[in-house]
Amino acid sequence: MTVPLWPELRQAAYRVDELVAKLPEPGARGPEERAGLAAAKDTARALRTRYLHTHADAVYDHLTSGGADELRIAELVSAAADAFPALLPTAGQLAADRARRQADKEGYEIDQGIFLRAVLGSPRSGPHLLDAMLRPTPRALRLLPEFTRTGVLETASVRMERRDGAAYLTMCRDDCLNAEDEQQVDDMETAVDLALLDPEVRVGVVRGGTMSHPRYRGRRVFSAGINLKSLHAGAISLVGFLLRRELGYIHKLVRGVRTDTAPWHSPTVEKPWVAAVETFAIGGGTQLLLVFDHVLAASDACLSLPAAREGIVPGAANFRLGRHTGPRISRQVILRGRRIRATEPDARLLIDEVVEPEEMDTAVAGAVERLGGPAVVPNRRMLGGAEEPVEEFRRYMAEFALQQALRLYGEDVIGKVGRFAGQGQGA
Repeated sequence: MTVPLWPELRQAAYRVDELVAKLPEPGARGPEERAGLAAAKDTARALRTRYLHTHADAVYDHLTSGGADELRIAELVSAAADAFPALLPTAGQLAADRARRQADKEGYEIDQGIFLRAVLGSPRSGPHLLDAMLRPTPRALRLLPEFTRTGVLETASVRMERRDGAAYLTMCRDDCLNAEDEQQVDDMETAVDLALLDPEVRVGVVRGGTMSHPRYRGRRVFSAGINLKSLHAGAISLVGFLLRRELGYIHKLVRGVRTDTAPWHSPTVEKPWVAAVETFAIGGGTQLLLVFDHVLAASDACLSLPAAREGIVPGAANFRLGRHTGPRISRQVILRGRRIRATEPDARLLIDEVVEPEEMDTAVAGAVERLGGPAVVPNRRMLGGAEEPVEEFRRYMAEFALQQALRLYGEDVIGKVGRFAGQGQGA
């Protein structure tokens, strides 16, 4: 370990562990016990923040062998916890928290957020971590030979079929209106990797499948956003869901996948993407639409980002939405929860084509045809570089890592997700 931890940081972390060991389980603590532990955690977190402000690059260099190793965020925080005790929660602490409801957790993920804000915020370490997250996952590489042979992928939450040069990715969590959880994030990244890596695919299409949910039985639904039941149960993690989603498959939709087989003139393999929205795209569903090259919507569909109601940050929508709509509408949607119907004039800032539900298949085929030309990829790359510079995205995600971690453990969020989870699957 090239950079020793400060003694006062070690002592502050030990004090927190000592208090946690002595106190009852989180849900059984009294006001004075909670206040005393919160003060001890704040002391330790202030010291971690100061330490990483000075030493984030040295810590990252140690963990990645000077940048020779590319670690995904889950691997990085695990390695950091082993190499720098008191800086990050241990595997045992995280496992104990993972088994609890969100309301009963210790909040160790906040310390991960402190660490990842420092790493992503570094102009030297941050870009290296973003590049590591653009690598194809081991699961995708394992499935690639079979997909290139058959053109079919079947997972728990995603189906994908290659037809005539297009990869048709269908989100098929029919029981919960495609409300996203960690399984779906894993399946989506796998599918996006495969579509990008398969040389026979020129265009990707994302669409919601037909639902079995009683309220929408027989209808296609794009996405109900984050699975609030999973969040209430404590099964939505900062690293495994919230950050992996943004830095993994959504960022790959924007910039492509980094692979050694990429052409010499580009570090990534990227392709154009079409979204077909039916019924609704709520929360994370609307976040997704902001990165597509062409968005189709049925005339009876609607979009929303109910972040203020939920109390959390809507992914990178704060970064992207205003670039589409301007600042006034983005504030109405994010801060006030405004819902936009596909037929409203303002919807044309987010949607390219509005079609009747029965015409969606034809519209998708037309969009695929238009985006299949050889000049599309270089032009989308130039557009993306101008519209969403990677350095601006990195700085946004650095702050998001901590702010979202803090929001996960806000008392208002704990109360809201319990109520929302009882009303529906997602939001």
